[in-house]
Amino acid sequence: MNNPEVAFEKGTAGAILAANEQLRHDTVAALISGQVVDLQAPVAADAEAKAIGATDDAALAVIRHSTAHVMADAVQRLFPGTKVTIGPSIENGFYYDFDKEGGGFTEEDLAAIEKEMKSIIQEKHSFIRREVSRDEARKLFSEMGETYKLELLDAIDAEKPVTLYYHGDWVDLCAGPHLPNTKFINAFKVLSAAGAYWRGDANNKMLSRIYGTAFSDKKALKAHLDALEEAKKRDHRKLGKELDLFSIDEQIGGGLVLWHPKGALVRTLIENHWRSSHMKHGYELIMTPHIGRSKLWETSGHLENYADDMYAPMEIEGNPYYIKPMNCPFHIAIYRNSLKSYRDLPLRWAELGTVYRFERSGQLHGLLRVRGFTQDDAHIFMRLDQLEEEIRRVVRFSLKLLGDYGFTDLDIMVATRPEAKSIGDPAVWEKAEAALKSGLEAEGVAYSIDEGGGAFYGPKIDVKIKDAIGRVWQCSTVQVDFNLPERFDLSYIGEDSGRHRPVMIHRALLGSIERFFGIMLEHYAGAFPMWLAPVQVSLLTVADRHEEFARNVQQALRDKGFRVEVNTDNEKLGAKIRQTRLARIPAMAVIGDKEVEEGGVSLKTREDGDLGFVQLDKFVQFIEEKAAAPEI
Repeated sequence: MNNPEVAFEKGTAGAILAANEQLRHDTVAALISGQVVDLQAPVAADAEAKAIGATDDAALAVIRHSTAHVMADAVQRLFPGTKVTIGPSIENGFYYDFDKEGGGFTEEDLAAIEKEMKSIIQEKHSFIRREVSRDEARKLFSEMGETYKLELLDAIDAEKPVTLYYHGDWVDLCAGPHLPNTKFINAFKVLSAAGAYWRGDANNKMLSRIYGTAFSDKKALKAHLDALEEAKKRDHRKLGKELDLFSIDEQIGGGLVLWHPKGALVRTLIENHWRSSHMKHGYELIMTPHIGRSKLWETSGHLENYADDMYAPMEIEGNPYYIKPMNCPFHIAIYRNSLKSYRDLPLRWAELGTVYRFERSGQLHGLLRVRGFTQDDAHIFMRLDQLEEEIRRVVRFSLKLLGDYGFTDLDIMVATRPEAKSIGDPAVWEKAEAALKSGLEAEGVAYSIDEGGGAFYGPKIDVKIKDAIGRVWQCSTVQVDFNLPERFDLSYIGEDSGRHRPVMIHRALLGSIERFFGIMLEHYAGAFPMWLAPVQVSLLTVADRHEEFARNVQQALRDKGFRVEVNTDNEKLGAKIRQTRLARIPAMAVIGDKEVEEGGVSLKTREDGDLGFVQLDKFVQFIEEKAAAPEI
């Protein structure tokens, strides 16, 4: 809708917007000085305010936050004695954390909560904002036994007001904003329940979290629920088990991946393509150890800035060693091993280096969040005058490599210096950020800015990819680093015979092999393109007498390097075809009497459908063309 702007007098409540004849039935919030506020919020100074209608994008967070309050009300009605904690809106919905006697919520509980929410909404309660003193709020929540709210109250900045929001008899400590009335909540769904530590700290009590989602209309809700259903079908953990690709065994440890033969084969194909691509693009391959002495991590700054994500040290002959969370200090050690000249630069060194980072157990998620993973890592050492050209080369390489796997819809960001935790001179950071931007601009690549999103040692380019169902994933990263060369006292001999400091680029194009594999598995829904499929062709015999010919066909394809199986199971042909489809094998060739007599196969592929009878030489040629890996 087209929402006009309304001028406010100082101190006037935002509800004046609702009095406007054009707005009164649809307005749910207001945009004042770039901030979304509800219609009860006072305006601190003269301002131009724009109304937010229920169907506007900016209304979604307000709708979801208000729905979270209604959900908490429903939980406390159904489960008396349950304490509430926090309930924010999030990217695709909302959640609320509860301290419930007897533990978490069952599927039946969730259905009952959703039903109770509908009853509360039908009561058409207004959301009422009240600003109160700290003493008044403390007295209220003490009497209610809401101990978590008392802790949250203590955390509120002394300069900020304390606000309560009521709907009916239910009240929460909350900054808002909220809808004018529960009647604006008309499309929501309670989705799932999980455990969550209070304030995300494993030392605190485990709470019960309920997730939900809400939209402005039922059509948008249905589209989102359909997308969630599709995502469930594509879940890489489910597909990994069905296709026998990988597993995680708790006896070994959470976040540590076991690669089964088929999964290991696909991974090897990815790694081989990665190695060949890197050598073609002017990189040299190196290998480094998995552990290093503490002095290394002190010099790099990891122990100062990254210790929470590292594993505890191990004592070896009186020296503390750390398992590596990153590869960069080892690559630097190779650089320092010999004196470099300006003529040697740039040096492009790449490694499939396995690293280990401490992820909390509640954050582990299949291949997407693990504790041990292999980075497709590389570091480039160069002169300052080579920086922009090297950034351009990396950007071109990244776009090509991602495109090889079918990812062409990209979102690129330049992440700048983090305020809280960074090392090095701010002026050096500015230089690095300018180089990243100019490199992208020189390649004609559009980008946006991620303020404060850089690594602790330097700014970076982040490349996000969009998968087949529209989800966005962080993938490539390119980081400029003037700081580590300084910390490790790196140098090269310049044309003037003096020592100069090199510039360093850290970059990973796929991110990590594990995570990229998981993303790709969901993107393709397990149906890998033929060049990556663990089995490329399944030969289906109609009867036992056709096996000898099928074995000859298999060998002809294997001689060309293709991955072929012969299905001689004692099943009818229809069952074999179903097995092949469920295994996501891209091509199947039926072999019966006619095929044996005429020296060919009856061919079907996932991409081309039923191609009918094909002579053996033409069949081999067809597979050769379809199974070709992307050009390097």
